[in-house]
Amino acid sequence: MNMHTSNLDSTFAALADPTRRAILGRLALGETSVTELAAPFEMSMPAISKHLKVLERAGLIARGREAQWRPCKLQAGPLQDASVWIDEYRRFWEQSFDRLDDYLKKLQAKEKDDEPKRK
Repeated sequence: MNMHTSNLDSTFAALADPTRRAILGRLALGETSVTELAAPFEMSMPAISKHLKVLERAGLIARGREAQWRPCKLQAGPLQDASVWIDEYRRFWEQSFDRLDDYLKKLQAKEKDDEPKRK
């Protein structure tokens, strides 16, 4: 497994959990403390810490330490990598839909051509 695949695996594994996605959504608004991140969730600080560790290992967040304040901030690089990977599949589906659209147009044109013959 190459490094890029491993990074994508970590990113998608981290994004699989709704709590972690909510944490990333909050961090998209700006750097904040662990306590502030934990506030909207009905779970213990150790549980929040586990979520943050998963996000940190995936490279999606960076955590700091300034005296008593433990700021977290979003690291968007892995999200960009995931977006590039997803875009490849988006192009595949767009091309498939374009081919289907062309086929349907040909069928409709053939039906119009055949219509006078039926009358």
